[in-house]
Amino acid sequence: MKITAYAPASIGNVSVGFDVLGAALAPIDGTLLGDKVSVEPAPEYALTVSGRFAERLPSGTENNIVTQCYHFFHEQMQQRDLATQPLSLHLDKTLPIGSGLGSSASSIVAAFYALNAFYDKPFDDNELLFMMGECEGQISGAVHYDNVAPALFGGMTLMTGLGNPICELVPTFKDWYWVSCYSGISVSTSAARKLLPTRWDTATTLTFGRQLAVFIHASHTQNAQLAASVFHDVLAEPYRKSLLPHFDESRAYAMAQGALGFGISGSGPTVFAACDNLQSAQAIATYLQDNYIQNDDGFCHICRIDDAGTRTL
Repeated sequence: MKITAYAPASIGNVSVGFDVLGAALAPIDGTLLGDKVSVEPAPEYALTVSGRFAERLPSGTENNIVTQCYHFFHEQMQQRDLATQPLSLHLDKTLPIGSGLGSSASSIVAAFYALNAFYDKPFDDNELLFMMGECEGQISGAVHYDNVAPALFGGMTLMTGLGNPICELVPTFKDWYWVSCYSGISVSTSAARKLLPTRWDTATTLTFGRQLAVFIHASHTQNAQLAASVFHDVLAEPYRKSLLPHFDESRAYAMAQGALGFGISGSGPTVFAACDNLQSAQAIATYLQDNYIQNDDGFCHICRIDDAGTRTL
């Protein structure tokens, strides 16, 4: 029996929700923007890798995060006295490393989801999400769920800070388009965190809390105008944008074209623009393709929020 799971790319932080808000992405042209992991029985554990960005992964099977997911999952199975068996895994690496699109999260989520499906779902979604967060933390240096949660569940997710539930779904604006553009360069999440202050002043902290609260309220009441009015990042963007060539010019163009908001996806370098009409989204996508992309690795997609989340193919 062979099982293949697909986990979508995601936007971490979503501007107003540093470390606590995430959103899954689905290009409107039908492209599967995310990683796939296949699982099948084998005489002994093995991992193969393919895909556009496979060569950018760390060398060696044991250095691959999918291998770490495999061992962690089997350890959790054994702690419950559940039977395990050797498996062969294959990672189709579509997302670039250090892109701000939840690349590691997509691989992690697809791996755990495929393993759980292979063993007939011994773990519930919250248990799976906990394991995913633990593995993600090994890469970023801290456990945060704003990429793994939307990749798993789809939609937009708010992290609760609780053990159960770890996150809750937030209503989205169905007529919004999300232009997502990867410049082609790489930004380390841990390095991007080191740019941030260890403390923020009271005024900035209050602004962050107010914006997040208003955005969540506006999402539940479906008040798009109110949501857009607070849709910018006061915590991380002022420090991280220095890592992103042409960020300020790109944001200025997007806002002039009617974008509701423009921000850094996760730690960058991917940026996103939220729009309420396709014409604006297309104009912004064209500009970003011509001016924000730095090399042949870069790409741009007009997306909707992916409500399906991770699924078997």
